[in-house]
Formats: sequence, structure tokens, C-alpha cells
Amino acid sequence: MKTFILFDIDGTLLFSNKADSRCFASSYEVIFGQAFPTIDWTKFPEVTDHVIFRTAFYEHFKRHPSEEERETFEEHYLAALAQVRGENPSEFREVPGAAALWRRLEADDRYLTGVATGGWQRPAALKLAHVGIPPEPPFAGYANDKFSRRDILQEAIDLARAEYEVGHIVYVGDAVWDVTTTQAMNLPLIGVRHRGDHDKLLAMGVEKVVSDYLDVEGFLNAASVGRS
Repeated sequence: MKTFILFDIDGTLLFSNKADSRCFASSYEVIFGQAFPTIDWTKFPEVTDHVIFRTAFYEHFKRHPSEEERETFEEHYLAALAQVRGENPSEFREVPGAAALWRRLEADDRYLTGVATGGWQRPAALKLAHVGIPPEPPFAGYANDKFSRRDILQEAIDLARAEYEVGHIVYVGDAVWDVTTTQAMNLPLIGVRHRGDHDKLLAMGVEKVVSDYLDVEGFLNAASVGRS
């Protein structure tokens, strides 16, 4: 029986001080000539690239984007992400210990690792590679064509269960929407707040919140709670 530890990406494995969000907004403005509504993702009905892009586009053009329009936008967004990382690589950092923890989990037969992110797959791969985490983990859920974070998590879980007997699942995330999604799915959550503001998630009922992954044994102990 495996313990499947499923990670969010932005704010959980790495952080960029909203530079990635600004790339998303500026790419939209360049391609479509409209001011992007906001980079406060809580203002959107679901916090996924798919829904955020479609919502902004519909607000401006009163129709949903074609796949060609979405692909054109994603290509520009990818180029912008690569450019800002090339120009200011030190601004895009792993949450301390994330890559080492990932390697530790991969080397331990008791665990499976995966990602479930509100981002599209190709931007997610670029971000993971930048901090030394495998860019294409086999058990992963992305926002491509998905409208809810719940569906994204479920995709990764289904992929893991198709290959292994999974006895325990833990999600690791940093945001309010990670809490609400895991609560709806009855999944345990380990919260991550790299700035140390743990109270934000503790107030929502999250029992374990960390600032980083430097205490590997402490993290593994937290992940084992509830394991049968």
C-alpha cells in the first residue's frame, strides 16, 4: 500500500512573488489588446488557467475563445515565463527543501509523488524544471480542459491508482482554494506558507502548516497521519 503525496506547484514547491501572474496578464494584454481584469485569482469562479483565461476572454468578447486563440495565448505566456526566468533567475525559487524532499520520496518505496496544479501542463513543466524537480511526473493533474480543481486532483489520483494500490493520499498546498478543494474531497492537507503566515490556513482548520521542507522527518510524520 502506497502513500500518495500530491503537490500543488505555485506557492507550494516554488514561488515567484506574482511574476508568473503578471506574465499571464501581460501576455493576455499583448495578444488580445484588452486590460486583464485582475491577478487576484480569488475573483475568478475557479483558480485554474483554463477558467481564468476563458472568464477574462468572455468578459471582453462575449464568447469563449477558440482552441487556436488559447494556444496562441499559451505560447506567448510560455515565452514570457522563459524570458523572465532567464533575466532574473534568482527571483524564481523553490520553497526551501522542496527538490530534496521530492528526491527523498521518489527513493522510498512507501511513497508515490505527483502534482495537481491549476496551471496548464507546459507552463507547469517549465516551472518545475527551473527548481530541479522532474518536469513531467507520471501522476499529475493539470488545468488543460478542466474547469475545477477537484477534477484536476482526481485526474492525478486516478493515474496513481491505475498503477499502484494507494492506501493513503495527502495533498500539499498553500492557498485557500487548496483547503476548500481538499475539504470537499475529504482529503488531508499539509499547508505550506513560505512567508510564515500559518494562521491563514490554520484558521480554516488545516492541522499542519509548514514554511518549508527542511524538516523532512517532520513532514513525513505529518503525511503519515491517518495512514491505515
